[in-house]
Amino acid sequence: MKAPLLGTEVVTQIGLLVNDIEKTGAKFAEFLGVDMPEVQMTGTMEEAETKYMGKPSEARSKLAFFHVGPNVDIELIEPDKNPNSTWRHDLDQNGEGFHHIAFVIKGMKEKIAVLEANGMPLLQTGEYTGGRYAYHDATENLKLVLELLEND
Repeated sequence: MKAPLLGTEVVTQIGLLVNDIEKTGAKFAEFLGVDMPEVQMTGTMEEAETKYMGKPSEARSKLAFFHVGPNVDIELIEPDKNPNSTWRHDLDQNGEGFHHIAFVIKGMKEKIAVLEANGMPLLQTGEYTGGRYAYHDATENLKLVLELLEND
């Protein structure tokens, strides 16, 4: 049996794109029988160092995380109107719904190179408090967007 490309096969997050995070979040909270989580805003371009298709981007999103298992979150994402993000692009192209699955990894630069060498180009990167993320276009190979999360 081969080792997984990312060094793990454990999914940590399922990302969904939404037009109205408060409305959809309330429905998820009711469905799951939990309180609505705090809605957070991604950092500014200066804070998050966001890049989309290799270029700096001012795009931001509202985020809400529902913890649905010991290691899995459902992430709701409401992008702003800035067209320079995978969030806005995919919401405009495909409508609301599934966006990505995410894996926590170690060695972001090396994992980005591995995915690119395996036909999964880099779409977007950024920083968050305590780590960084990278989205890859894995639609040809895996039929989805793949997110890498590296925590400090």
